[in-house]
Formats: sequence, structure tokens, C-alpha cells
Amino acid sequence: MEFIKEEIEDMSDPEPSRIKHEDTEEQIDQVRVKEQRQELNEEEEEHRNFTIQRTKAKKTHTCTQCGKSFTMKGNLKRHMIIHTGEKPYTCTHCGKSFSQASGLSAHLRIHSGEKPFNCDQCGKDFISLSKLKGHLKVHSNERPYVCSLCGKSFSRLEGFKLHQKTHNEVRDYMCFDCGKSFTTSACLKQHQRIHTGEKPYKCSYCDKSFTRSGSLKSHERVHTGEKPYDCTQCEKSFTISSNLVKHIRKHCSVSQRANVLLHSHKVNV
Repeated sequence: MEFIKEEIEDMSDPEPSRIKHEDTEEQIDQVRVKEQRQELNEEEEEHRNFTIQRTKAKKTHTCTQCGKSFTMKGNLKRHMIIHTGEKPYTCTHCGKSFSQASGLSAHLRIHSGEKPFNCDQCGKDFISLSKLKGHLKVHSNERPYVCSLCGKSFSRLEGFKLHQKTHNEVRDYMCFDCGKSFTTSACLKQHQRIHTGEKPYKCSYCDKSFTRSGSLKSHERVHTGEKPYDCTQCEKSFTISSNLVKHIRKHCSVSQRANVLLHSHKVNV
């Protein structure tokens, strides 16, 4: 009987105790992982707070007008011009003023004719990077701005806004000398030169000056001999587009005129 009892005891299943032990270990592991995650979150939060405090500490120069802060005193000074309206950078050629030195530098290229930004697709040059970026949309045929009234699309937002004014008949830029109104500030400024006599565009070959950059370009072709407007029927060339149009009307038939006008304009006046 003792032998049988002993055998029965030996045959008892050890599995429940092993499972219980494994469950305990798994629970311990889960607790450890939870603690590690909590520690990691606390470290990240501490690092975030430190970064925010350090950033705040760096921006010690604060605008008294709007509360905006800057890391450097020079940046605050440049920002303050927004509130004061100060334009300390003045063009010696035409008297136009700018709030930033970079604005004056870009403007001076209008007078000097310098165009350092080149289009690698057509070779056309521009006075600023923004002008070049706007031009590149011509090559990509990208026209994201669509008029809801007529369906006409535009590559640049400025062109789209100006077009909308033609539908609304908005002329919100008025000349105080004669009362004439214009759709853009640029058109108004150009018109005002009639009253002021200002001619900011000076010829680099002679002493002649002009109110419009296009007029200067046309004039300088007299000195350079450049004739960019070609008649495709007789191969005669002209310095200005209006002379080409007169030539076409005089020498070409109606069908030839349409063909010549479509292919003659190489450059913008």
C-alpha cells in the first residue's frame, strides 16, 4: 500500500504551480515596462520644458507694440519699422524709400538694368528671385488661379486679382492732381510722372531720361542697333513693335498680317 501511495504522489501534476510562476513573471515584466515608459515620458516632458524655457530665455528683446520677441536686438529694430512706418533706405535715382536695405538693393536693379536671376529654360533674366519664380510657371503651364466669372486662368495671383478688377470695374488708385483712377498702384505711379515731370529711367549711352522702363529699352536700341521685331514675310527688322505693325499694314495682305503678328514678338517692350 505504501508503494502505491508513493506512486500516486509521484504521478501528481506539477503544471499548475509552473503556470502560476510564469504568470507572476509576466506580471512583473509588464510592471517594469510600464515603469520604463513612465520614466521615458517624464524625461521627454522635462526635455521639452527645458527647450521651451531656453527658447524663451533666448528671446530677450521684446516689441513694446505687439509683444513679439526676438533673439537679437537688430531683428527687433528691423521689426519696429513695421509699426513706425519708417523707410530709411532711399533711392538716389528716383527718391523712392524702403524699410529694408534688401528692398532698396532689389529696386536699384531697375535703374542699373542688372538682372542676376536667369531662367535656365529660355535664358530670360530677372531682377529678383520672386520674379523668376513667377516666370517659371509660364514653362510649367501651371495656372492655378481661375476666374469664376469668365473661366480665364492665371499663373500668378497678382495677375488674377488685376483681372477681377476688370469685371468689377474697380479703380481704387486715384490721382489727386487730376482725379483719374487706375486699377493698380504701379499704373498710378507711372501716370503721376506726367504731373511731377519725374523721369527715373536714364539712358546709359546718352543724357536722355524716360518715365517708363519700356520707353528706355526702346530708346537704347537706337544706340545698340538691336532690332528684335522681325517681319517673317520680307525679313525686315524693327526696333519697336509699333513700327513692325505699320510695316505689316503697308506691305502685307490681311492673311499675311495675322501670320506675321503671331510670330513677330520676340521680346516684351
